[in-house]
Amino acid sequence: MTVLSININKIALIRNSRGRNYPDVVAFAARCLDFGAGGITLHPRPDQRHARYSDVAELSELCQARGVELNVEGYPTPEFLEVVKQYRPAQCTLVPDAPDQLTSDHGWDVHKDGEFLRPILAELKALNIRTSLFVDYTTQDMAQAKAIGADRVELYTEPYAEHFGTPACDAILAGFHAAALRAQEAGLEVNAGHDLNLDNLGQFLTIPNILEVSIGHAFVVECLDLGMQEVLRRYSQICQPHQ
Repeated sequence: MTVLSININKIALIRNSRGRNYPDVVAFAARCLDFGAGGITLHPRPDQRHARYSDVAELSELCQARGVELNVEGYPTPEFLEVVKQYRPAQCTLVPDAPDQLTSDHGWDVHKDGEFLRPILAELKALNIRTSLFVDYTTQDMAQAKAIGADRVELYTEPYAEHFGTPACDAILAGFHAAALRAQEAGLEVNAGHDLNLDNLGQFLTIPNILEVSIGHAFVVECLDLGMQEVLRRYSQICQPHQ
């Protein structure tokens, strides 16, 4: 089953640009769920330039009421972890972002960063929060991610999206397929995300057993072109064969 989780950071960014609660992030998330999204993703950064820590509380309440999962992702600063531990989303995806980073652009080095991540993963799992690590598809030793306590990995898909439709795409997609298989053989479940969209998602989901994809920036742009209901209808059609 592939769950479509909508990342609503861009809606939060538009809201923050005017200094009031318009657009309403929670109302937007609720409409996404009304039209077929399977979950909500939020990535608050330390400067809270788009998603805010206060959004986690409100979206947690919405997702619990709707019976869907909230995925909170970010770099595990003490403040971020306190918010996650307080509101206990279904999933926490740890991402190796620098504080001023524009957007995520690489995954964890599971060997170099393993001893930093191990106690954080253990603490989250003790609260029944499913854990996921953002990783590059070139990561060879997925077993190390499992050994330090991760439940899932999220494959960073920009290399695939960047080369989609080019002669290099088949080889890169094969690399992602191999990465997913390495993770699954190590006992990890597999998510994916970053720059996936209506054009490239279908081919990516030929990889078996991708459990969740998170889409945000492209989704908002596509909604401007086509309208939210139509965009979610199309995504549902793409994901449906994999459910």
